[in-house]
Amino acid sequence: MRSRHGGFIAAGPVTLVALLLVAALVLWLGWRVLQPTPDKRLVMATGPEQGAYDDFAKRYRPFLQAQGIEVVLRATQGSSENLALLRNPRSGVHAAFVQGGAVADAADGAANDAVMSLGSMALEPLWLFYRSDRLKRPQKGDAAPPDRLTQLAGWRIDVGPEGGGTAALFKQLWAEHDLPLQDLQRSSQATVHGVLDLVQGKVDALAIVSAADAPLVQYLLRTPGVQLFDFVQAEAYARRFAFLHALKLPRGVVNLAADLPPQDVQLVGATAQLAAREDLHPALVQLLLQAARQAHGEAGWFQRSGDFPQPSADVLPLSPEAERFYRQGPPWLQRHLPFWLANFLDRMWIVLLPLLAALLPLSRIVPPLVTLRLRSRVYRWYADLRAIEKSLEAPGADLPELRRQINSLDAQTEHIGVPLSFTNELYDLRGHVHMVRKRIQLRLADTSAPSGTIQPSAESPR
Repeated sequence: MRSRHGGFIAAGPVTLVALLLVAALVLWLGWRVLQPTPDKRLVMATGPEQGAYDDFAKRYRPFLQAQGIEVVLRATQGSSENLALLRNPRSGVHAAFVQGGAVADAADGAANDAVMSLGSMALEPLWLFYRSDRLKRPQKGDAAPPDRLTQLAGWRIDVGPEGGGTAALFKQLWAEHDLPLQDLQRSSQATVHGVLDLVQGKVDALAIVSAADAPLVQYLLRTPGVQLFDFVQAEAYARRFAFLHALKLPRGVVNLAADLPPQDVQLVGATAQLAAREDLHPALVQLLLQAARQAHGEAGWFQRSGDFPQPSADVLPLSPEAERFYRQGPPWLQRHLPFWLANFLDRMWIVLLPLLAALLPLSRIVPPLVTLRLRSRVYRWYADLRAIEKSLEAPGADLPELRRQINSLDAQTEHIGVPLSFTNELYDLRGHVHMVRKRIQLRLADTSAPSGTIQPSAESPR
């Protein structure tokens, strides 16, 4: 790069350019290997529309979109289908909600290596709603409310759609009582249709595994003619199944004014887990967990404020990035910097620190190398100049040829480009070239002068 005076840029800018090129190359290699920037699109498998998982995912969306992540929600039949989508790398699903019981049931026949748990997000009771008129017996009045599953033998019980987690869990409990599975009705429609069938009397009971604040659960808790089954054996179920918890729905928590429910109700429930593919970018895992803390951190009917999310995982292994989040919280940089910058520094520090350590000594080594390179543009011509001078001192020197060589050398030195700080070396070179040319001219004058004419000696003081 020439300056407007015909010289090249100085050593300082050259050094800076060289260092920047080295730094850019190292950063590019680190970028390709570490992939610090995640995809901007996240696909989440939820569950039936208007269900708890659908509601959870909708709570996540504003937080993720504020960080520049496009969230695509894919409605499914439930936990079993969600888990199958996560195990299939071609499904395009990155994360999904799964029920603890469904995971345990599916783990018997399939490996979970490709799926990681990000922790438990909420407690999901097994809600078993039944019609009050099912208890009425002709000429004998109303029967006592059932509190054991064996009392439901022969009932038409809707256990949810194919691919959902409710059927998997309810079948395990039903089988523990040695009851025939033929009594259970599997629906091919979404849960909302099962709710309508219950209200219209097409089925006697409906089982739903869902969070307490799910719209369908809230609707059935307040629907006249529909009662909630009291699992008096809840503690026994929790002891027999590691993924289950004994829960209590307090009296009046649904509606204090109407005293709903009129007494404490025992329930059994699983935990809703947020699962993700093992290859999901760590930055997206961090964002999902931060969104989960906002969505599930408040107090509810079955948990205190801050109880969820928590790092418990029933069957799926806990993601290392999730474990880091529960141990340390959000990355320190994300608390003070925009997400994209904090994520870049958090992922690239392993490259940036060695790069800085390497550039410091390079900043001391490169300037002398640049100086040597610029001076070599001048010094290399001294070899030709020395060869001409030696030829001049040899007996029988070809003076016309030496004059041609020195003129050619002089012409070439006129086009040497160096920074202004190196012009003293250039002018020294050209001065030495003129000195040798003067000696050649004096020798030529001696040889061409007539005999007897006194010419100035070539060795006279200059």
